[in-house]
Order: sequence, then structure tokens, then C-alpha cells
Amino acid sequence: MRIKWFSLVRVTGLLLVLLYHFFQNTFSGGFIGVDIFFTFSGYLITALLIDEYAKSEKIDLLGFLKRRFYRIVPPVVLMILIVMPFTLLVRDDFRASIGQQIASVLGFTTNFYEMITGGNYESQFIPHLFVHTWSLAIEVHFYLIWGVLLWILTKRNVGSKQFRGLVFVLSTGLFLVSFLSMFIRSFFVENISMIYFSTLSHSFPFFLGAMFATMSGINETTKRFEKNIVLWPRKRVITVMATSFALLLLLTFLLDFNHQFTYLFGFILASLFASVMIYAARVLHEQTSNVREPKIITFLADISYGIYLFHWPFYIIFGQLANNWLAALTTTIFSLVFASLSYYVIEPYIVGKKPNLFGLQLDLSPYKKWLFGTAGVLTIITIATAAIAPKVGKFETNLLVDSLQQAQNNMNRTHTLAAGDASALSNVSVIGDSVALRSSSAFASLLPEVQLDAAVSRNFSEAFNIFKNQIDSNTLSKTTVLAVGVNSLGNYQDDLQQFIDALPDGYRLVLVTPYNAGNDAAVAEVRDYELSLAKTYSYVTVADWYKVAVENPAIWSETDGVHYSDSDSTGADLYVKTIQKAIQKAAKRSAKGES
Repeated sequence: MRIKWFSLVRVTGLLLVLLYHFFQNTFSGGFIGVDIFFTFSGYLITALLIDEYAKSEKIDLLGFLKRRFYRIVPPVVLMILIVMPFTLLVRDDFRASIGQQIASVLGFTTNFYEMITGGNYESQFIPHLFVHTWSLAIEVHFYLIWGVLLWILTKRNVGSKQFRGLVFVLSTGLFLVSFLSMFIRSFFVENISMIYFSTLSHSFPFFLGAMFATMSGINETTKRFEKNIVLWPRKRVITVMATSFALLLLLTFLLDFNHQFTYLFGFILASLFASVMIYAARVLHEQTSNVREPKIITFLADISYGIYLFHWPFYIIFGQLANNWLAALTTTIFSLVFASLSYYVIEPYIVGKKPNLFGLQLDLSPYKKWLFGTAGVLTIITIATAAIAPKVGKFETNLLVDSLQQAQNNMNRTHTLAAGDASALSNVSVIGDSVALRSSSAFASLLPEVQLDAAVSRNFSEAFNIFKNQIDSNTLSKTTVLAVGVNSLGNYQDDLQQFIDALPDGYRLVLVTPYNAGNDAAVAEVRDYELSLAKTYSYVTVADWYKVAVENPAIWSETDGVHYSDSDSTGADLYVKTIQKAIQKAAKRSAKGES
């Protein structure tokens, strides 16, 4: 029995995920789209299992797992086989450890793999092509655990009402355990991805959906639900659905992946709004027996899982070959094509059904050899690519070398200070991200007196913690260079203001404008704002890396558009010289508190 308007819930989840990945700085909280999927899965699976028990007083656990296998695994395998040849279009760095990534995908352990390797959607360098399957891993964990637990509950031989009540109690208990795990851990975990990717901490949307399933159901419904169908005006139900959608969309503008509020309240609010939307859709289905669901919505809902699987690796690959808008458009087209092929052709063929593509019956038996032959070739390409792929990308290797270089430079600086030669040290420090880290050798050569503190994916919040600690410990340099920004563009005005407000009298601040070729509009906006700050505050100076980056396109050949090419030292020298000129300019301007 297909429930009309459930498709709107699926499409909402997909839409928010795509907006987040394609336009992250605008829809910074779009990652909650995954939580909508989680909540819906919890609802649907629980309702179907309740129906099965009500009908036969048992649950066929093996049949349940078999159905989940055929729905989940074939599209995943197809996605990997189709994507792998496309990886040959981009640098080796994107294929680094690709074999381990594939193994984690097929083993449904991507979430654990990402926790171990420090993966993150918001990392600005060499994102994993299959990082998005972390959600699939947690979903499979839920299916296994929930299926077994409900199967065990059936051994109590209770009536369908009692069984529904037991499911509600069990889902409520697991919901509280999971949500409290996320809530409490958010106060203690430094790397927020350890919570985000955690099966324990991020499973509560499933159980919230399960709780709502016990209150409505699909075939076997509750008396309260049946009364609501009659008592609730249709306009009220539509208003509830629309309001839930609007609130979910609002969260995409308000939430920040790295902010604690997201983990305390953001995810639970998203799951709650999704649950209300699901319940309202279930009521609306009964109230609109003579209304058909729009075919385009049904179509998008049917292939939503496939689009989710295909879009991320295609977006990463095409993002290396074109600007963001073109990459997003190309990704959408390719994802629609391959997701449709998977859902309407490949998946039915695998389970022994005749494929039906938009009403057209397909007989694939004459093409059996071609199908298996193509699958064989793609498998060979996948295995060969994984076998020859580097274990560690060149870019990550260089960053490790740069980290060691930075540590050595700082150690030499400390030794000089310990020897009492303070005059050899300039009172300048740089708090930077991976671009600054990449420039360690150039700093050592061109600005050896500067103390560099740079780290991969550092954002404004992390930089401010370092800045504030230096103030509190009286170790802040007279001139501090803030070389971050590309990793946190969402709230840049408030983030920058806190540095200005906290800067003590007698000190100067140098802001390095960010650059990202793949998100030019957003970084240009930050750059313009930083230039305006330099006009407003005499003790703020701008090192205009954005301007230099635009004027030197040659340094961005075959790069991610954030980190300059490592083919020679040109990019690093330009970066450090830009900062050097700004430091010299800052020295001629008054410090904070000086007239």
C-alpha cells in the first residue's frame, strides 16, 4: 500500500541535502536532510513490521533482511562501479585509499572509517568520494538492530495492541539513550564528527519515527489516528505539513555543523518537524482518496535513494572540472539518469522482475551478455583503480611535511628565545588554516621571525580559542595575522568582530582575505567586508590574498581552488609576500588605543 504525500517527505530530505552540498554557505544546515530520511525510515520500517505482526502474529526476520538487502545493496554496488571510471578524470589525491573507502562502503562501516580518518563534509581539501555513505551505514545498523529486537518481542506472543505498546516503549527508551548520548557528548568531544558519525548518538531520529509509527501505522491504524482523520480539517492538515516544511527549511539557514547548538537542539528539532510532517501526510492520504499525487513528486521520491548515492561523488569530481553552478547542474543530470536506471531497470532485473521504465516494459534477456560484460569491465576497472591508487595522497603528504616544518621552525624559535636573544624575534604571529600550513617553508624562508600556528580545516571559532588563550596567558604577539576564513563563511561578520573586540590596546590585527575558486561569490563577500573593517579600524590591516590569487591563475592549475599548486614555490611565495607587505603596512599604522 503506497501512502500518498509520503513522497513529499522524501523529496524534502533530498532537497535539503542537495542544497547543503551544492551551496553550503547559503544552506549551512542542510545536512538535516539526512535526519529527515532517518526519521522516515524509522517510521516506515516500524509501521510495516507492526502490520506484519498484526496479520500473521509473527515477523519473518529473514524475509525482512532479504528485502532490505535487495533495496540497499544493488544501487550501492552500481554507484561504485559507475563512479570509478570517472575518478580517472581528477587527480590521484581523490583516489588515495579508495580501496579502503570501497571496503567500508560495502561493509557498511563508512561512519567508523570517517571517524578514524577524520573525515568531514566541510573539509576544504580532498574530500572522500564515498563519505556520504556514512548515513547508509547507520541505517543498516538500525535495520539489523531494530529488526532483531522486534523479532524478539514477537516471542512474547501478545496481541497486536500489546505489541504496538511494547514497540512504543522500546523505541522511546532507545530514543532517549541515543539523544542523550549526542546531547551529553557535545559538551566533551572536541571533534564534533565523532558525534555526527556515531551510530549510538545519531540513531535517535529512527526511534522518534518509530514512536510516531506506533501512533498511526499504515494498514493497521490506531483509533486515535482514525478519529484525527475525521476531526482534523483538510486545510489544517495541509497547513501543518507546510509549516513543518517551512521550519525544516528555516533550520537550513540557522544551523551550523560545528556549533554545539546543532547537537543540543538542532537535530532533535529537525527530527520532530519531520515526524509531524510524516504524521500529517499519513492523515492527508486518507482525506484525499480521490486526489492523485503529482507524478513528478512520485518519480523523485522513487529515485531519491539513488540520487543521494550518486550525487556526492559526481559533485566532487565535476567540481574539479567546472565552476560550482555547472558542476551542480551536471551532477544533477547524471544522478537523475543513473538513479532512474538503477530503480526502474537494474534493481527489478536483479530480483527477477521485468523492468518497467516509465510504463514501457523492458525485456533484457537478449542483452544479458552485454549487461554482464559491462558489469565485468566496470568491476575490473574498479579493482585495478583501487590496486594502483596511492595509500596517501600527495596533497596530504605535503601537509604532513609542512606540519613538521612548522614544528621545527617553532622549536628553533623557542631555542633562540631560551638563549636570551629576544632581539632576533619579531613580535608577529600567524594563526592560520591549511593554506598557511602549506606555506610553512615559505614562512621559514621569507619571514623566519614569525611564529606560525596553522592547522588543517581551522575555522574562525577554533582560531579565536587560540587567540583568546594567548591574550589570557599574556603571550599574544603585538601583531597577529589571522589567516583563516575559507572554512567558516556562514557567520563571518560576528566571527571577525569578536577578534576586534577582544584585541587588547597596543596591538594590531592583520586579516588575510580568503580565496576559493569554487565558491567565489561567498569569499568575495568576506573579502569586501574585511576591507571595510580596515577602513573602520586603524589597527586592522588587510593582506589581500584574494586579489593576488585572482591575478595569478597559473598557481591554481589542477588544484581544489583553495590550495595553490605545489608544482613550484610560486604560490607559497606569493601568499607569504602578501602577508609580509601587510605586516609592514600595519607597522606604520597606529595600534589599538593609540591616537
